[in-house]
Formats: sequence, structure tokens, C-alpha cells
Amino acid sequence: MSVQTSKVGYAPSGVKALPLRERPASRVLADSSACNSLELLATLIGGPRQIEAATSLLAKFESLAEITSASMGELTSVRGVGEAAAARIKAALQVGIRVQHDTPPRMQISSPANAAHILLPCFVGREQEYLFVLLLDTRNRLMCPPVEVYHGSLNTTLIRVGELFREAVIRNAQAIIMAHNHPSNDPSPSTDDLTTTRQAVEAGKLLDILLQDHLIFGGSRFVSLKEGGLIGL
Repeated sequence: MSVQTSKVGYAPSGVKALPLRERPASRVLADSSACNSLELLATLIGGPRQIEAATSLLAKFESLAEITSASMGELTSVRGVGEAAAARIKAALQVGIRVQHDTPPRMQISSPANAAHILLPCFVGREQEYLFVLLLDTRNRLMCPPVEVYHGSLNTTLIRVGELFREAVIRNAQAIIMAHNHPSNDPSPSTDDLTTTRQAVEAGKLLDILLQDHLIFGGSRFVSLKEGGLIGL
């Protein structure tokens, strides 16, 4: 996996050599959603060598997911990452995980906008494609927090349709809503999206589980294939 870096050129002599507006903390203050992983980690680490430390951290662990599962000892083995910085990193990543799943169960889904409100936090800041499903009961109520089915490389979709329904079968769900993001920030459905949706509809019929909608997110925007009349094509 290649590590995405900002268009800003970072000087090897440390963060203080950068103009104030180009320092990671300033960029986070201006627009955190536009920052890449290196800038976010550098802001958490702090100190004059924060960029170098963040670069080393990403080089060692390759992804935020790997950093999340790393031990404190593994994090502090990276030069420039002390215990306090490691604790901030672990806390921030854990908060991000909990935000994704901080949705009370049994909420009734009455519209695509309802579903989008629940699902949007799952995709904020994602640099890869992610696929989540919502499981619904016979009264269209949410049975559990969003279930992650897949994540992969930028601009790569390798969805196994059977995986969409795994948790639905286990939990005896009546229906599902599937959702994925486009890292390009354009939520327009692709030909592959429409093909996957058709396959999911047919698979759901065999399992007696309704595919109620397919939402595609691009940044803060989303498209509902149900509203667009594209479910069941």
C-alpha cells in the first residue's frame, strides 16, 4: 500500500521550517477532512519532528488499521513517538471506531436520508473503498450498528455478493441496506455498482432477504439507487 502524502512539500528540517499555514496542525484547523493520514498523525504526535515521526509510523505499519491494532510498545518503538503521543494516537483512533458504531439499535429507517445519517460516519476520512450493510427487522428497525463487509484499495471493488448477507442470515434479518463510498468523492453509480446491485437483489430473493436500498457516498453527498429507480434492474 502506498502512503498518500499532501501536496504540501515537507522540509526535512522539521515542522518549524514550514510556513505556519502549511504545518499539519494549521491544516487540520483549516479543514481536517482534507488532511491525509500523515498530517493527522503528525498533529497528534506534536513536537518539532512530528512529520518525520508520522512518516516513520506509516512506513512501519502501512495503514491506520494496523496502527489501531498495534501495542503501545510497538508504537513507542518508532523514533519520535513517546508514550504520551502513542496514547493520543490510540485514543483518537479508538474514538473514530466508536463514532462509527455509536448508533442506538432499533432505530426505525423510514427514508434513504435516515439510513445515510447513520452510515455517513462510517465513510468520513476514508481513503479506500468500504462497504457496510444495515440489518433491518420486519418493522424496518435497525438491528445492530452498521456491519463492515469489505474494504480495499483505492478505486478497487471486489465485493462478494454472498458476504453482504452473511450477518443478515445469522441474525435473521428481514432486509438489508448496502452502502459503499467512492474515494473520488463522486457518488454517481458506476456500471459495476449497478451490476453488483442487480446481483444482490437476486441473491436476496433466494435467501428471502430484501435488498431495500444501495447508497453510494462521495464525500458528504450520497445517491440512493432506490430513489433513482435503479433497484431491481
